[in-house]
Amino acid sequence: MIDHVYISVTDIDKSLAFYLQALKPLGWGAFGNYDAATGPEGVPDLFGIADATYLSGIGIGSSIWLRRQQPGETGLYLGIVCATNQAVDDAYTAAINAGGVDEGRPADRTYFASGYYAANVADLDGNRLEFVHKAWNPAQ
Repeated sequence: MIDHVYISVTDIDKSLAFYLQALKPLGWGAFGNYDAATGPEGVPDLFGIADATYLSGIGIGSSIWLRRQQPGETGLYLGIVCATNQAVDDAYTAAINAGGVDEGRPADRTYFASGYYAANVADLDGNRLEFVHKAWNPAQ
């Protein structure tokens, strides 16, 4: 299951308005923002939109996070749900062994939330994968 996607945009306000209007009929809504000043270097400001399941907290849902596109930036950022921290570790190891590039070893990412455990890898074309286990997600 896809947990989240980062979409790089040139105009946050216009893009946020677009996605909120386009996804409203599907039950998606504004989720909140992440202020980069509260996290480590390299994590950008993020503007969240989530599906009804994610917003309600009753199950595992999906979210889209808009971020300001940086000069020369290309590619996709895709967060993939993992059922356990061990699954994050295993997926990270497999991706590295397949030729992926380390962009963040498996670790707690408490700057996002308590119980957020993740690892980051870039593929051969610079697309980014985040393997993530959220302790608050219901067991799969």
